[in-house]
Amino acid sequence: MATNGSSRYDAVIVGGGHNGLVAAAYLARAGYRVLVLERLARTGGAAVSAAAFPGVDARLSRYSYLVSLLPAKVVRELGLRLELRRRRISSYTPAVRDGKPTGLLVDAGDPGRTGESFRALTGSDREWRAWREFYGTTGRVAERVFPTLTEPLPSRAELRRRIGDGAAWTDLFERPLGETVERTFTDDLVRGVVLTDALIGTFTHAHDPALRQNRCFLYHVIGNGTGDWDVPVGGMGAVTDALAAAAVAAGAEIRTGHEVTAIAGDGRGEAEVSYRHADGEATVAARRVLVNAAPATLARLLGTAPEPAPEGAQLKVNMVLRRLPRLRDPSADPRDAFAGTFHIAEGYRQLEAAYAEAAAGRMPSAPPSEIYCHTLTDPSILGPEAVRQGLQTLTLFGLHMPARLFGDPAAKERALAASLAQLDAVLAEPIADCLAVDADGRPCVEARTPPELERELGLPGGHIFHRDLAFPFLPEEPGGTGEGTAAERWGVATARPDVLLCGAGAVRGGGVSGIPGHNAAQAALEDLANPAR
Repeated sequence: MATNGSSRYDAVIVGGGHNGLVAAAYLARAGYRVLVLERLARTGGAAVSAAAFPGVDARLSRYSYLVSLLPAKVVRELGLRLELRRRRISSYTPAVRDGKPTGLLVDAGDPGRTGESFRALTGSDREWRAWREFYGTTGRVAERVFPTLTEPLPSRAELRRRIGDGAAWTDLFERPLGETVERTFTDDLVRGVVLTDALIGTFTHAHDPALRQNRCFLYHVIGNGTGDWDVPVGGMGAVTDALAAAAVAAGAEIRTGHEVTAIAGDGRGEAEVSYRHADGEATVAARRVLVNAAPATLARLLGTAPEPAPEGAQLKVNMVLRRLPRLRDPSADPRDAFAGTFHIAEGYRQLEAAYAEAAAGRMPSAPPSEIYCHTLTDPSILGPEAVRQGLQTLTLFGLHMPARLFGDPAAKERALAASLAQLDAVLAEPIADCLAVDADGRPCVEARTPPELERELGLPGGHIFHRDLAFPFLPEEPGGTGEGTAAERWGVATARPDVLLCGAGAVRGGGVSGIPGHNAAQAALEDLANPAR
């Protein structure tokens, strides 16, 4: 985009992913001069849409794919032209009982149908009652916690008082989630469905004493106070397109193809941001620098020692189908089963076994994964010819696939083949028979591993959250950020007072949320309004 020739800004934002665009829009709307510098040729980071297969008119959400944590407050305040569509079906999990294929269907719009599915699977109402009680509790926690994510960080004690449920606090914030899951549910499949929300994007297990699984679970069940995961109409690119439009309309300047190489300064005066682009190198000055990149990347830009390297642990697979496959479960309609989250090899014991294998450096023998079909909820990502042909998309997110497994060049193909084999095991026909082909006659299936995410998006170790998620309260450990500065109170502080973290690595980061961008902007607004800072 065009520049205005100035080399001095109130705020420079490093990285044009969705959080950087949120921060840019808020700061520009407040009247400040804002520059966004993005390394890639387009904005959006991991939240983009792409025509992944030549000759196939389908714009897939190539990396990130569903939205839960983006606050309605941010959508409203920035005037975003965006539609998030609710999925009627929450999940379907295939199973075998007494030698016969069956499954568990969770229909968000029909509790009676869901209850009947629980009874048919487990033989009683016990698990259904436990499910309702458990998610009733998480729903109440979500209603109390989610509004705090766009406020200054509460203390641990303040958040506990706000939740107002000592038992829920202990189960979600103090004891390994596996204890609660095992105490609450008896059916292995039901336990696994619950546990998966604690593992998406986090390489851990049910009884991790560091509670990484609890933190991941919390962020997966509190979105907008409901925990619903919605489909972005038009694909994930529609989200960041709306954010970029809001930032530009407010007066922010966005330069793509501009890679930041260093951030200099002593933290007391203006920072100097150096970058390179097609025509050479340049430097701009800024009162505040907001970094929408991983903490490891920030350390490199500042020339400081990085924290221990994070490790991503997922396999992302995109597919386009000629038609949805039939299921072994004769009672399951594929249009229901694939509309929500379709769980594969995600029984409780299966998840723990896959983690143990991967932690030992072996590819899981039965890789767990989750699938959903975007086009059943939103066919707008298909062109007219693709709609006429009846094409559908499938997104597979594989768990327990850490970066350490992909040192061998052939590992990616093994991981993909093993994951699709687990899908085939619950289908009445091979998924390969349902795949569309591209203009070159190749099947429409692509996979992305953690090393590829690092190369393509700059995610250290391919970690989709930039580093382990943090509980949404002020740190209490020695060396914690405390409550002093605006950046510390908003959970976006770095070692430099003039540099703020506005990406997924901030406290209350992770997922397509815009929350770190909002919070970094609020901290910057406090500082910029005070000439003494």
